[in-house]
Amino acid sequence: MGDLTRIAIFYDGNYFGKVSDYYRYQHTRQRRLSFDGIHNFIRAEAAAQEGVEERTCQIVESHWFRGRILTPTMQERYPDETERLRRMTGERSFQDIVVSTGIVQHEYPVAIEEGTGRPYEKGIDVWLSLEAYDLAVHKRFDVLALVACDGDYVPLVRKLNGIGTRVMLLGWDFSYEIGPGRVHVTKTSQNLQTECTYVLPMHQIIDHPEPAQVERVNNLFV
Repeated sequence: MGDLTRIAIFYDGNYFGKVSDYYRYQHTRQRRLSFDGIHNFIRAEAAAQEGVEERTCQIVESHWFRGRILTPTMQERYPDETERLRRMTGERSFQDIVVSTGIVQHEYPVAIEEGTGRPYEKGIDVWLSLEAYDLAVHKRFDVLALVACDGDYVPLVRKLNGIGTRVMLLGWDFSYEIGPGRVHVTKTSQNLQTECTYVLPMHQIIDHPEPAQVERVNNLFV
């Protein structure tokens, strides 16, 4: 067996949640994404891109970053106790899934938008970038898989390129109607794609898999 190809995975949790919701509620698959399926897919793609055996590609770190609504804010936003309990139970169940997969969770209190009272994430991309670069410097990953779409991650990727860490980007482009004349669009930053070593257009791979990818693509879902 040759030297290990050491892989780290970093998730922008808010983005991943939107992608998973899309496949559950808007796509014909009507299923959510599987962490285990994604990790196995990344290992296989890393082996193919790096020209090594899959068994030598191992995930040594996986991290999840997202904003979290604190309990007092949850009480204000959802005064109905039944609805609040449903949402908090769903959040806890999802956290259990992340923990059982061995992913390290990083959660940061969300900010509240003045006037609307809507929660929004602020600074998650900075936090993810700092942690990813720090770990890459000290642990010397060969490949860092980034599940994200925002161009704000370009500086991170450039820094990782500078220390010789190859970046594999898992990105999805999709759109769907959210009301009369209204369309929600999610696209992966072209600047981000340009900076990454390996770019996986996951929406295309899922909808049009190559014969050798069919089983792995199916296993991306639970």
